[in-house]
Amino acid sequence: MPLYSFHCAKCDADIELLIGSSETPVCPTCGGKKLQRLMSRTAPEGKSPGLMKSARAQAAREGHLSNFSRAERRR
Repeated sequence: MPLYSFHCAKCDADIELLIGSSETPVCPTCGGKKLQRLMSRTAPEGKSPGLMKSARAQAAREGHLSNFSRAERRR
């Protein structure tokens, strides 16, 4: 089931609900049924080169080599 963001007109709350596409959402705060679906933001890509470089540097400082390939490990 996907996670959707809604705005409740009755209590003016913004909420996220895990619902199926055929289900009718209900506000968990006030029980209102007039919910407007909000535009969702896209998640940034998780494997940027800078993020990978800093994670590998931290792992190397801590002595963890599990996230390195065999060619990248120190011998």
